[in-house]
Amino acid sequence: MAEMAYQQGITCIVMDEKDNVTTLLTDVKKGESVIYTKGNQTYELTLQQDVNFGHKVAIAPINKAEEIVKYGEVIGAATIAIQTGEHVHVHNIEGIRGRGDKSAGGVKR
Repeated sequence: MAEMAYQQGITCIVMDEKDNVTTLLTDVKKGESVIYTKGNQTYELTLQQDVNFGHKVAIAPINKAEEIVKYGEVIGAATIAIQTGEHVHVHNIEGIRGRGDKSAGGVKR
């Protein structure tokens, strides 16, 4: 894994270029912005809801049944469409790992 350097005062992290969520390192209120780096690009994102420390926020639109990728790994699938800046948590994501009734993308086999 490539070594990464982080600036003091960062509020969220994206660990892998495949990620479609960022993880918050502080509580952030609706309408506040966070700045993250993905690859060699820096982006600014405005939150659509209050989101607490440690929770995820979509950094791109995520369609219903689309995989949620965090740290370069699939962690679940969206149960509804999720817009950029929206909270990604148990209310709009379901686990698909190790489930015999689900395949990639949350589609039934």
